[in-house]
Amino acid sequence: MRSIPHWINGAKVSGSGDSIDVLDPATDRPVATVDAADPATVDAALAAAAAAFDGWALTPLSKRAAVLYRFRDLMIEHRTELAALITAEHGKTLDDAAGEVGRAVDSIELACGGPALVHGRTSLQTGPNIDTKSVLHPVGVCLGITPFNFPAMMGLMMASVALAAGNCFIWKPSEQDPGVCIRIAELLTEAGLPDGVMNVVNGRQETVEQLIDDPRTQAVSFVGSSRVAQQVYARAAAAGKRVQTFGGAKNHMVVMPDADTEVVADQLASSAFGAAGQRCMAISVAVIVGPTAEPILEKVAERANRIRVGAGITDGTEVGPVVSRAAQERIRSSVKAAIADGARAVVDRSTVQVPDFEDGYFVGPTVLTDVALTSPAYQEELFGPVLVVHRVDTLDEALELIKNHQYGNGASIFTQDGAAVAAFEHRVSAGMVGVNVAIPVPVAAYAVQGWKSSAFGDTGLNNASWSFYTRPKYITSRWDSVSGTDFGFRPN
Repeated sequence: MRSIPHWINGAKVSGSGDSIDVLDPATDRPVATVDAADPATVDAALAAAAAAFDGWALTPLSKRAAVLYRFRDLMIEHRTELAALITAEHGKTLDDAAGEVGRAVDSIELACGGPALVHGRTSLQTGPNIDTKSVLHPVGVCLGITPFNFPAMMGLMMASVALAAGNCFIWKPSEQDPGVCIRIAELLTEAGLPDGVMNVVNGRQETVEQLIDDPRTQAVSFVGSSRVAQQVYARAAAAGKRVQTFGGAKNHMVVMPDADTEVVADQLASSAFGAAGQRCMAISVAVIVGPTAEPILEKVAERANRIRVGAGITDGTEVGPVVSRAAQERIRSSVKAAIADGARAVVDRSTVQVPDFEDGYFVGPTVLTDVALTSPAYQEELFGPVLVVHRVDTLDEALELIKNHQYGNGASIFTQDGAAVAAFEHRVSAGMVGVNVAIPVPVAAYAVQGWKSSAFGDTGLNNASWSFYTRPKYITSRWDSVSGTDFGFRPN
């Protein structure tokens, strides 16, 4: 049994509070225990980060980037090991976990460009012999609170830019799969990151609240459910912190009549059922415009029925378990309730059993149609391998569905019609938009951002977060001699 510690000031710290079992979702058996931080441990992490800040902020940009370049190489070198850690605690397939590590590396590579990306501007002659410039300073101690579904990627979408910009970072991972985060912190130290610049603290709600409330914390980033995102945003804002939080999603994919039905079926199956539907950008609603609904349903059903559900470590598994027994029960209950309310189950593998893994938290691919718009199966983020299919007559109706939903994380359209694409890009109410792309997560050089109840705050992750993890200073200077008094307040 592994014991997962904290990482504070460049070293493992164990035994500070009660322990939490980390369960293998495929077996319902503990694979590790993780220490929950007591207040003294949280304080030690804050103290370490605050003490390290001045030295790291004064480190030349090129030297910060050199550390991140070495860290990038170590992440690639240890990719298989990191993926195995993710699978052991999260349950996703090894291939999917390796893909997550690859996306995390993308974020590190972006941050390696810090010397070219984190800079201000200068304007000459903004007044008579007056110049004005802006410079960017690191914020200070930054807190990242990350979800279970991407234990490595989400933290590094935050921390990579934060560190490159000269900040210190405290990472509070999900207690359901924190092991990979400690290993990442070790690799950062091996890459040459000074002690105290990256710290990892495990715990529950009280740990998060102490980290947010402490005056040493200057910025807070969060990814999780919308309910908790709102709570974190309100608490951090009330404490005067810079804050960005990202919540739930119900991503719609609009299928136009001219779309290739084979391609659509493949993309729907991959995006809705991959990672057991536990991706923030998974497609969970298909909106089929026109007469092609039944042919598409047939093709999606055929794919859903042949998907191999099993443990993430088992060769050939395509969809692993969901993260917990509570998640499994919640998803199954939502499917059952939708069917009881009149929905038609095109495919219902929600109660699938996996031989030799009867205690695992498995939910098989499920396709529902004729779902009421008021049903929780449509309104709520199920975070499982459940696809809801709606039929509409026009693109306008499809756009109206998306507009009226509470979430606005992502949306996609499949078509070869340029006019439909132009209308969709302009009118769709979502932060990330795909055109013939089912999961429209931008490359790291752009941003991750949602609309409506999917995000709170006006920044984003990856390349958009340079402005979040720095604060500007504006300097107006004049060097010629000026004499005489003038009590007016005059424009330049």
